[in-house]
Amino acid sequence: MALDTIFDNASSVMTVISFITFVGILWWTYSGHRKSAYATAAQLPFADDEEHTHV
Repeated sequence: MALDTIFDNASSVMTVISFITFVGILWWTYSGHRKSAYATAAQLPFADDEEHTHV
């Protein structure tokens, strides 16, 4: 009986921790200070094409 209560509480705690982690990742992703890094990363697929056209 006590073991079931411990597992239920641990499950609830892990759900809350996972949700907070998820929200933190979303905040980090969509915050404005990463905009220049994402703009550079967005151009990476086209960088290879530019190298082959100059050869």
